[in-house]
Amino acid sequence: MQHYLVSSEYIDWKHPLVMAKAAELASGCLTDEAVAKCCFDFVRDSIKHSGDYRLNPITCKASEVLIHGTGFCCAKSHLLAALLRANAIPAGLCYRRLKVADDSRYYLHGLNAVYLKQHGWYRVDARGNKIGVTAAFCPPIEKLPYPMLGALERNFSEIWAEPLPMVVNVLTQSKTVEQVFENLPDVEVI
Repeated sequence: MQHYLVSSEYIDWKHPLVMAKAAELASGCLTDEAVAKCCFDFVRDSIKHSGDYRLNPITCKASEVLIHGTGFCCAKSHLLAALLRANAIPAGLCYRRLKVADDSRYYLHGLNAVYLKQHGWYRVDARGNKIGVTAAFCPPIEKLPYPMLGALERNFSEIWAEPLPMVVNVLTQSKTVEQVFENLPDVEVI
């Protein structure tokens, strides 16, 4: 579990602003599940999805996402992991391979797994709700926003302590939303 509590370059929960927001969100919560729900709701509802809103700059580090109030799904998952870890709740990163709407391409969609004492590992997706895309925090039932539709879409079972290098590369090398869309990270399915 220790790997899922570490502060690192991209899950930088020891950043003063991340620590302050984590403490604020946990205030008054009596259980790890209540803290996790508050953190999830904050990231889902208060941090704008860069692609939906066409917002720059492109963020990757949890602290950047918090400071700028925007991030793509993977960046938002970095912030949620950081807020949870700052509250001593193990959190990891998960990925799904999804088809780009009205396109032949696929991409890695980022979400989280949080370890809740009562339920074990529980996956949540704080990408942000919009028409046709709804996620919720209601353990033990997963309420993920995207159904698996295509034969080449996948739910990957791994829980990563750190972001995948290809995700970090796209988010740190892209300067605009359009550049991210042109270079969406993906893995081939065998």
